[in-house]
Amino acid sequence: MPPTSRPTALLVMDPATFALQFRADELARLTALADVAEPVWTPDLDSPAARRRLADAEVLLTSWGAPALTPERLAAAPRLRAVLHAAGSVRGLVGDEVFRRGVLVSTAAEANAVPVAEFTLAAIILAGKKAPFLAAQGRHAPVSWGAVVGREDLSNRGRTVVVVGFSRIGRRVVEMLRLLDTAAVLVVDPYADPAAVRAAGGEPAGLDDALRRADVLSLHAPALPETHRMIGARELALLPAGATLVNTARGSLVDTDALLAACAAGRLDAILDVTDPEPLPTGHPLLALPNVMVTPHVAGSLGAETRRMAQHALDELEALAQGRPLATPLTVDATAVSA
Repeated sequence: MPPTSRPTALLVMDPATFALQFRADELARLTALADVAEPVWTPDLDSPAARRRLADAEVLLTSWGAPALTPERLAAAPRLRAVLHAAGSVRGLVGDEVFRRGVLVSTAAEANAVPVAEFTLAAIILAGKKAPFLAAQGRHAPVSWGAVVGREDLSNRGRTVVVVGFSRIGRRVVEMLRLLDTAAVLVVDPYADPAAVRAAGGEPAGLDDALRRADVLSLHAPALPETHRMIGARELALLPAGATLVNTARGSLVDTDALLAACAAGRLDAILDVTDPEPLPTGHPLLALPNVMVTPHVAGSLGAETRRMAQHALDELEALAQGRPLATPLTVDATAVSA
């Protein structure tokens, strides 16, 4: 697009997401940057009203609940030049045909990484103090200060944290761990640049060696065929007794049955924001263990945090309108290895 042009834009997402992410301020900025018509927003791309808007749209601002951009729908959008996703993953939304048409794609995954990394850091700190597990124990019998004052395992000083996956979130977690007086932050990722890992404050390591040294294991790998159940019975057995598994990535990275066995035996603890299956069925034994904390996928952007991603998409729209390159362009190759 030529510099300072006003692209024609359309918002595409489900009703709840639209209400959450695009309030008055976001809509005012949208209309300042782009030409919009009624409806400004649509939850589908197949109704007559949506198809009329799609025919003119140069930019789609998408988010959760947006329908897949199938070849048929793309054919109905002859002027489409960019898809700016106000959420993280574009899996299920953008396929190869989008890239073959030369349509630019941007994702707000970097913005979504912020709360996940914050949550993970909090989980690691709580794991160091065993706080969730002491709290669960205290529901049955109060735990006194005298009972814990002599325990050397209740500390965040001198711990070894293993981060599997030097992803957007993994990198942020490594950087945030500089706040703690750790013994080491080991990063397991065969594709990561060792210099970048060290610059962030981590130390490159192989999986087996890292697991043997871990006080906390934090997972940040994408869900791919090669990462399915990458942490199974063998890997869990390599962790020292008393280590904590933190999973804010994808439940499929972990063999749930193997984790249940290790936690039920009291060897390991776990803080799980994602599970496999998700959610766990009512009555699943993991939910009853006092040394396992399960939260309902709350680490990612929620509430006001989601508007950070809307602002990112609007930043990209502004760059597009001014003829500048996108800050977070996505390639077809990148979609194959992202979460």
